[in-house]
Amino acid sequence: MSDPTDPGRRVTLTDIDIPFTRLILIFIKFGLAAIPAAIILSIIMGVVMAVLGGIFGGMYGAGMMGGRF
Repeated sequence: MSDPTDPGRRVTLTDIDIPFTRLILIFIKFGLAAIPAAIILSIIMGVVMAVLGGIFGGMYGAGMMGGRF
């Protein structure tokens, strides 16, 4: 009898039978889970852009407003 944890053992999946309503519920859960992730990513990107804008925007803005380098 072969060991089930053998890494050489291969499995081929040919069919998955999921009812349509269950599939819709899965998509709704994924969609709801994406909302907090999008909020967190937008906050992180906002902070990064604010830092980069503060660093590089000050150099660019000083030249355009007639300031000295």
